[in-house]
Amino acid sequence: MKIAVLIGDGMGDYPLQALGDKTPLQAAAIPNMRAIAGAGTVRLVNTIPEGMSPGSDVANLSIMGFDPRKYYTGRAPIEAAGAGIAMGKRDVAFRCNLIAVEQERIMDHSSGHLTTEEARPIIAALNERLGKPELTFHVSSGYRHLLIWENGPCALVTTPPHDVLGQLASKNLPAGARQEEVRRLMEASKPIMAAHPVNAARRKAGKTASTQIWLWGQGRRTTLPSYRKMFGLTGSVISAVDLVRGIGKLAGLDAEIIPGATGFLDTNYAEKVQAALIALNHQDFVFVHVEAPDECGHMGDLKLKLEAIETFDREVVGPVWRGLEAMHQSYRLIIATDHRTPVAVRNHTAEPVPVAVMNGPMPDIVREASFDEFVNGGQASGMAFEWLQSQIGNC
Repeated sequence: MKIAVLIGDGMGDYPLQALGDKTPLQAAAIPNMRAIAGAGTVRLVNTIPEGMSPGSDVANLSIMGFDPRKYYTGRAPIEAAGAGIAMGKRDVAFRCNLIAVEQERIMDHSSGHLTTEEARPIIAALNERLGKPELTFHVSSGYRHLLIWENGPCALVTTPPHDVLGQLASKNLPAGARQEEVRRLMEASKPIMAAHPVNAARRKAGKTASTQIWLWGQGRRTTLPSYRKMFGLTGSVISAVDLVRGIGKLAGLDAEIIPGATGFLDTNYAEKVQAALIALNHQDFVFVHVEAPDECGHMGDLKLKLEAIETFDREVVGPVWRGLEAMHQSYRLIIATDHRTPVAVRNHTAEPVPVAVMNGPMPDIVREASFDEFVNGGQASGMAFEWLQSQIGNC
């Protein structure tokens, strides 16, 4: 049996007055997801164990079948694995956002979604001015980058910038042992950003310019059991972001970089679908992740979030489903979101999320069913990692 898991990151939300008290998932045109729900089963699952932060790192570990309480050591080490950066035993990885602070407040965690091509010379300048043999910045994608620091500080409390949009940067700085070293690096990045030609060009074009780095998500290297060992499966992860690719690589799955995959609305949907279907020709499992709904939730933009959800349904769910049917063999198709990113909150929340599973090939679909935050009366039926293990393990 072929297994395909399709994730619309951050699709979950709350009822909104602008939508007649419906959630975006309830209001959006998502015929493929609703048809899959009607032909299969739908339930709510918890992706965030009690007491853990509702980050994409914890949620995606959970939705891929790993107990975050057992395997989570920090976000950045997972991203380093996704970026192909080998970490030594003494290394500490930090996520390094290029952010925009205005009037001392964190206004944009993505610097207006600057591109990887724009970020590359900025990271080079940071290495030239701030880097050392034991401290190096690494390019990842868009605004998302990494710092690898040999014997760096790890016992810190750090805050994701998307968690504190609109708040004073000074009130959310890293705190704990050796905090001043991290704060000095962040402060030292400001004049580099202010003078950089990329930011000058963005300001001239009326775009948001990055004003500094923001360091968070630190941790030491981590390991995961392989999918082959856990489930006897080979497979691939298809994603624009190093976080999800990193989980895949740590689990022994292939995780190629997809041309044109941006982690936003302009991502290369067709190439991601093609890569997924090619992988399923010779492998057992594929995990396709689309970041755009989450980013639109962080932006607080309801119109764009609806567009992202509908595009995921039309450009990913539908084509993958049709591709599975064309293989003329048994398959299991799973549709889910990793967490909620409500537009009114502009941040992740820990409530349960919907997941649908359907076995195929299927005859003509004659009914649709709800795929939203209120199936089964809004009650969760367990932890995502336990549920996914059962769904993959019994194929």
